Amino acid sequence: MRDTPLSNCERDFLLKAIEEKKRLDGRQTYDYRSIKISFGTDYGCCFVDLGKTRIMAQVSCELITPKENRPNEGIMFFNIELSPMASPAFEMGRQSELLVKLNRQLERCLRNSKCIDTESLCVVSGEKVWQIRVDVHLLNHDGNLMDAASIAAITALCHFRRPDVGIQGEEVTVYSTEERDPIPLSIYHMPICVSFSFFQQGTYLLVDPCEREERVMDGLLMIAMNKHREICSIQSSGGIMLLKDQVLRCSKIASVKVSEVTELINKALENDKKARKTGGKFGFAESLPQERITALKTEVSPVEMTDVKEKANEIVQRADILPQTVPSPVLTAPGTGQEEEGEEEETMELEEGHEEKGRGNVVVISDSDSEEEDVVILNQVTTKETKGASTSNQQGAVASKQQKKRRK
Repeated sequence: MRDTPLSNCERDFLLKAIEEKKRLDGRQTYDYRSIKISFGTDYGCCFVDLGKTRIMAQVSCELITPKENRPNEGIMFFNIELSPMASPAFEMGRQSELLVKLNRQLERCLRNSKCIDTESLCVVSGEKVWQIRVDVHLLNHDGNLMDAASIAAITALCHFRRPDVGIQGEEVTVYSTEERDPIPLSIYHMPICVSFSFFQQGTYLLVDPCEREERVMDGLLMIAMNKHREICSIQSSGGIMLLKDQVLRCSKIASVKVSEVTELINKALENDKKARKTGGKFGFAESLPQERITALKTEVSPVEMTDVKEKANEIVQRADILPQTVPSPVLTAPGTGQEEEGEEEETMELEEGHEEKGRGNVVVISDSDSEEEDVVILNQVTTKETKGASTSNQQGAVASKQQKKRRK
């Protein structure tokens, strides 16, 4: 599935804003987006948020046989996955040009720069060495993937702890974290990538381009540098010709940004170390007491519970006393339905009309002194035989009623 392309109006608007030194999110030309670094429950799990770009890095290790040409060195392996969940432009199980480009740049930045002591990963020369695997998963894509991936990968490597190993003769024993404390990796320096985007054939320059700015840019320059101002790798893409002064200017800006990011990484690692040492909440469990998992936060309002009983008693006393007797329910005769309020007036008029036409059809027998209930005949009969039978029944009922009154 392809992503929605930019329209000509959006493209012209972005280029016009860049000419006026303005950006969509209100940043200045050399400003980075906000960087947030968090860790998982296990060692080596790191989440990095660069604006809306979110990346997770997970480090794992295993014992393998080393290469024949380097029997005393461990192996570093990097794997990047671009999930369709991050952007509709990515396809699952298919290597795109962007994926190969990011994977190669990450290997140049971390493995070729010798930032990790691979000889310390050797257990038995020529037989057993540690293979360190770094899996980088893209969770949300909003531009500048290389910078976020490099920060997440180097932070996860600094946070990772490998199991301790014991050797007795030819037997190699791997101890669990309960038996022995895990050992951190030996890291010499922390290379971090800084991306620069160029517009209108190198006339305008932006740091940390977002996803929309990457669509309209003419070229991209990525510089990997550590806090000692040592350039680990540099790569240019887009086919534009850059001058020597432009590259030197970008390297000076990168040195400032790398020192700021390195300080942020060290601070995040120190805070996580203190939380684990003191037994506090860290990783995923840190968000549970605040009842939030995502960036949303719920506010808790205080509730007064001191005089609840008194207020409840006052409300009960002020309430009206319910009647003790319950009115008898009204039951409708079988074969008749309940009428609504709008139809009651019509039925009253119809009943009055029937009573005026002939009162022989409806007979009501009532007596206050009698113990029997009132009898109401509602059925109207049209045939002659039924009329005669009904009149005879009415006369018999009246006669029996008169006899009862005389006896009393």
